[in-house]
Amino acid sequence: MNDQTPAPDRKPLPPAARRALAEAEARRQAAAAHVEAAPKELQGPKGPEPTRYGDWERKGIASDF
Repeated sequence: MNDQTPAPDRKPLPPAARRALAEAEARRQAAAAHVEAAPKELQGPKGPEPTRYGDWERKGIASDF
């Protein structure tokens, strides 16, 4: 994405917006690098992180917290 030349139907971005977009891209890259560097979990839950979605299952029993 080229931030310097806007599309013909859009207004040019102010400097603060360009800085925010650059910061967001840097955070996305840092998060992707962290995921790649994280060790693989052994015997953990399958699927997405359960604590993030509000429930936990252990030995067939689901509990909310």
